[in-house]
Amino acid sequence: MSATDATALKRRVCAAIDERRDDLVALAESIAAEPELGFKEVETTRKVVDAFEGLGLDAETEIVVTGARARYGDGPAVGAVLGELDALVNPEHPDADPETGACHACGHHAQIANLVGAAVGLVGADAADELGGAVEFVAVPAEEYLDLDYRRGLVEAGEIEFFGGKQELIRRGYLDDVDFATMIHAGSDVPHREITSDFSTNGFVGKSVTYRGREAHAGAAPEEGVNALNAATLGLNAVHAQRETFRDEDAVRVHPILTRGGDGVNVVPSEARLEAYVRARTVEAVLDANEKVDRALESGAMAVGADVAIEDHPGYLPLRTDPTIVDAHDENVAFVADDVTITEGRPHLAGSTDMGDVTQVLPGIHPWVGGFEGSVHSREFRVVDEEMAYVVPAKVTACTLVDLLTDDAKLAAIREARDAKLSTDEYLDRVRSMRTDSTATYSD
Repeated sequence: MSATDATALKRRVCAAIDERRDDLVALAESIAAEPELGFKEVETTRKVVDAFEGLGLDAETEIVVTGARARYGDGPAVGAVLGELDALVNPEHPDADPETGACHACGHHAQIANLVGAAVGLVGADAADELGGAVEFVAVPAEEYLDLDYRRGLVEAGEIEFFGGKQELIRRGYLDDVDFATMIHAGSDVPHREITSDFSTNGFVGKSVTYRGREAHAGAAPEEGVNALNAATLGLNAVHAQRETFRDEDAVRVHPILTRGGDGVNVVPSEARLEAYVRARTVEAVLDANEKVDRALESGAMAVGADVAIEDHPGYLPLRTDPTIVDAHDENVAFVADDVTITEGRPHLAGSTDMGDVTQVLPGIHPWVGGFEGSVHSREFRVVDEEMAYVVPAKVTACTLVDLLTDDAKLAAIREARDAKLSTDEYLDRVRSMRTDSTATYSD
């Protein structure tokens, strides 16, 4: 396709999205009003399926417990647009579900607007015959790494192997014939019109830690007990003492929470539980920091004569954006909206996403978009610019797909980059190696 033809097609794509602008806003707001946690996104999946079917697309459902996908077009190349279905937990958010505390304080409802909006643009422009390939539209569950007891139950029941939806997407082979993947994310406290498309993120290991001691009367005979809460407290303090040993360039983050500290204030706690992430810029740095954290956690049990069990789950791998897709994306930001600023440089974000796992096996992009006030995950997070949050990204995504699927040189560069990535089997070997269990016993 000539540059002129591609430009004409992109104009038709944007016009189709403009025609359905109000529908996209309404879809995003509907999803925000009914937040659901990971692998429980039944109603959210239904809304996406209804949108796909309304465009005449056949939707496959329950792809990873929940979730759905639909393919548009045909051809030798396949690009994927991903959107995340799940909410997170923040009971303090004004839109939080009163029963579950779930809310879309990470902007995943905007991702679904982007996903469906890109489909609206391509289908509405009747683009299939002009593209050199197909587009997979995938609504993926469970990006937020939480509600771990529930997910552990799904693992034990054999319904999933990994806690992250995109990890499962890879394991189940849904990306095996895909050449590249794209999605968006809400910017953290970026109310103005700005997009950050070229950056990297941390990877991490998720940890579940259980200290076991011995109960006793906390007032009358504490000397007869072994205080598991004290063991946990000492372990946490030992973790804090490790922080000066982490190299600045590795961007290490260790953030634990205490999920159980005892059963009654007059009983010496016989069990204490922690959950934690150990994050860093590279897998090697994650593993190095994790070894130090394990040693520190074990020291708390040793100090008081308790036992400790440490269970590590594969978290998410570091994200690396693809330069060919970044360039095409940034060109289309300028094509779609001349009032949107593109962040200069290549910042590193210390957070994590399972899109990182996707970029280990495929060239990908995960732009942060403006239109949101307040930090992500906070009670202040909210949409302040509907056009920027929901509509502009959909146009940019759809136009980027047009360029990538009609330009042989860009496709060749993407496929060369894909060949250098991990195979599915190599990826699975790496992630499974991060699943470990250890127990240290210091009780009598």
